[in-house]
Amino acid sequence: MDHPTSRALITFVKNPQKGQVKTRLAKTLGDEQALRIYQALLEHTRQVCIKASAQRYLYYSNYIDENDNWSDTAFHKALQPNGDLGERMETAFRQVLKKHDKAIIIGSDCASLKEEIIERAFQLLDDHDFVLGPAMDGGYYLLGMRQVFPSLFENIPWSSKEVADITRQRIWSNGYTLAEVDTLSDIDYEEDWEQYGWKID
Repeated sequence: MDHPTSRALITFVKNPQKGQVKTRLAKTLGDEQALRIYQALLEHTRQVCIKASAQRYLYYSNYIDENDNWSDTAFHKALQPNGDLGERMETAFRQVLKKHDKAIIIGSDCASLKEEIIERAFQLLDDHDFVLGPAMDGGYYLLGMRQVFPSLFENIPWSSKEVADITRQRIWSNGYTLAEVDTLSDIDYEEDWEQYGWKID
């Protein structure tokens, strides 16, 4: 098994501010409930990350929160760079792959993410150039690599159902190898949330 210092787990989060998170959920559930759901997803993601055998990097959307539940000792905290999602992810990968052999990025929208999936993804990077965690909506919730490949981040129609397919084709067409982990559902709409049956106090 890899030494944990050879692995980097990058997590992108949005600062939990009312009216600025889960806006598609908010259209049917309201800003307050959307915020509470996102806070529950953040906590679930944090619990998964804590169990991961890797160096953990937490990238905030707007500001670095020194006083939240994400411990400064367990996570290297940073601010997401400028640019669209692709530019931000590419920069984060470049930063961590200077220090680590392999890196995986996840978001904070996946209620069914488990630490076993992250562990499996790291293992797959031993024998593959890239690993993908597809989302049921056509995007992906996880992407891993050993070296930065800019084509995966440029001119991608983010938030569309083509994201995962375009990513696969760019990997294959350049002769790289790809492995995939479980297909999971992101929480974007009310029906996505309802299938989990979580109770929000």
